[in-house]
Amino acid sequence: MEGLQPVSEFRYRAFISYSHRDSAWADWLHKALETYRVPSRLVGQHTDAGTIPRRLIPVFRDREELSSSPELGSKINEALRQSENLVVICSPASATSRWVDEEVLAYKRMGRGEHIFCLIVDGEPNVTDMPGRVAAECFCPALRFHLDADGQPTSERTEPIAADVREGKDGKSNARLKLIAGMLGVGFDTLKQREQRRQLQRMTAITALAVAVMAVTAVLAVSAMISRHAAVIAQQAAERRQKQAEDLVGFMLGDLNDKLAQMNRLDIIQAVDDKAMTYFESLSASDVNDTALAQRAKALEKIGIVRSEQGQPANALTAFEASNRIFRQLAAAAPADPESQLAYSRSLAWIGMIHYGQGDFSAATRDWRSARQTLQPALQQSPGNLSLQAQLAYMDGNLDHMLSAQGHPDEALALARERLELQRKLAKAKPTDATYAGGLGDAHNELGRLALLRGDLAGAIAEYHADDTIETAASAQHPQDNNQRDDMARVRAILGRTLALTGDTEAGVRALQQAVDIGVQLVAFEPHDTGYQDRLALYSLQLARLQRLTGNTSAAAASNAKAITLLDALVRNDPGNHDWQGDYAEALNERAAQQRLANRSDAARASIQQALDILTPMLAKHPDERAALLSTMNAQLLLASLTADPQAARRLREQAVDTLQATKVDRGDPRLLALQVEALLALDRKSDTQPLIKQLRDEGYRDPAFVALLQREHISYSVKPAITQGAQHD
Repeated sequence: MEGLQPVSEFRYRAFISYSHRDSAWADWLHKALETYRVPSRLVGQHTDAGTIPRRLIPVFRDREELSSSPELGSKINEALRQSENLVVICSPASATSRWVDEEVLAYKRMGRGEHIFCLIVDGEPNVTDMPGRVAAECFCPALRFHLDADGQPTSERTEPIAADVREGKDGKSNARLKLIAGMLGVGFDTLKQREQRRQLQRMTAITALAVAVMAVTAVLAVSAMISRHAAVIAQQAAERRQKQAEDLVGFMLGDLNDKLAQMNRLDIIQAVDDKAMTYFESLSASDVNDTALAQRAKALEKIGIVRSEQGQPANALTAFEASNRIFRQLAAAAPADPESQLAYSRSLAWIGMIHYGQGDFSAATRDWRSARQTLQPALQQSPGNLSLQAQLAYMDGNLDHMLSAQGHPDEALALARERLELQRKLAKAKPTDATYAGGLGDAHNELGRLALLRGDLAGAIAEYHADDTIETAASAQHPQDNNQRDDMARVRAILGRTLALTGDTEAGVRALQQAVDIGVQLVAFEPHDTGYQDRLALYSLQLARLQRLTGNTSAAAASNAKAITLLDALVRNDPGNHDWQGDYAEALNERAAQQRLANRSDAARASIQQALDILTPMLAKHPDERAALLSTMNAQLLLASLTADPQAARRLREQAVDTLQATKVDRGDPRLLALQVEALLALDRKSDTQPLIKQLRDEGYRDPAFVALLQREHISYSVKPAITQGAQHD
């Protein structure tokens, strides 16, 4: 019968073996296997793998006991014995994992080697014998070799059954079907054909549903609008019809959008959102009750968020502003209601984020100040309201970042310290709340950034370590949370590049590589998330610089090429995005440095000019923005080093010094000081560099490029040992 599941002698349909670095892939695979419905015509058939079940449940993936047990835990061994199949997630991380190797060995020793299946997510299989490729191996030793009669690995090679999700290989959908086909003992083509028919039926149904919902919504909307102009006696009927319409719109923007997103049907999502926007724009904000208005505003805000994530800032701003007009009306009508004030503040914050992304810093500052001021009366009336406190902390973080960029370091520092105290209170009030813990980590991170800008390297690293500790613990508690993994990658990258400034380059490379690895996984899971793409590009180009400075030029070229590819696509899609343009210019500078090292001077000059074409208008619009200032000075000095005309080179170096002098930024930033020293030395103004070099020495600044510069100039430069050693992360 339909609900019956063929009985299996095993408790589990599969056991997933993986390195904790691949936990995101384990989450995906676990869900992919347990949610798969076997085609009805196959259920109950007998194959070499046994009787085909309706569902592949349950699947075992619990690894908690391994962290404290020197041997394979009894629970794990028992689960292996009770598992019909073993699925190994293969990557360079799992290839070197002791636990993955022991699980495969244990399963083979049970005589079940033919029921081992591999999912390749990274690296290359069977490359350990190739010179220079050992680190790329994705199969652990137990997968690569047969066992002898005593259960010990031999030198005889095996050919594991593998599906491959990597780009240009099977892809996620086909890889899943290959694994399932092997586990069921049926042909891949059998499942593939049935899956295609199923997808076609599902798409037809969902598309028809979308069209039907939009049609019904349109009819109800017209009915509602007609009814609004009828007599007072029809008012209740009109409101009822309008509520029905907006309930349907809520479904379109919620469940239906989510289902369409799972199938990558962005075209239908866009049509649904456009239809909803057209409907909302046809309505007046004064013809329904407050509950319906709030529902409408939330729906508009959701449209704005989706459009922002899709890289459509102008359309997102339209939706956010429409939402904001309603929230402002509701907040004005209920000044004593904390929730109304909170919703209004959040809508202002969203508008500020769009303005910030477009490079309109004055508008973003205005929006965020308004959002912060909106909260003050509400907090006076409800001082214990945690949601209000959390929103205030968030606005403090946005504003202090903006104010420091605009040359107001004291006000920025005061806001950052206020934010830290707020986040500590929130984390103490709800110690198990991951959001509040993450907010506390962000507060430490921002104080670290401000410390770095003042030249306090020790203080910066201490704050970054505090954030890293918080984010790492939260990621361990919530390994399936991709946003949390994104936060961990972010602080790991920041900590890595700051450690490198103190001379701990090895720790810097290690931390940045970890950030890149996480970024690759996140982009693979959410290929349409432009934020993930930008951060992966940023981590890659920062890693490339350290790889170049430590002599690993081939790795540096590969890392920066990845960054260039990602950023080029992003800026083509949204040329007005200020952050993406700045990151792209930084990647072009790094490419120029690599080209100069390879004696490709013409290509290097072309790359620098491309970077300056981006940076010059940016710095003209925001002369006090530190990131643009650093990239511009770096480009100017790099171009000067490639210029054969001594006078032209001198003008470029003088221009770099003048660029710095014209800004209001805090001059204590060691990166700016180091660039200033480089320019002054090239201008034969060695005496002017002495106080700057002393300041950098006292701060413990030992960036490898700066140390190499002083060595070339025969300037003695010794500082205390590295301020702190990088934390070790598996």
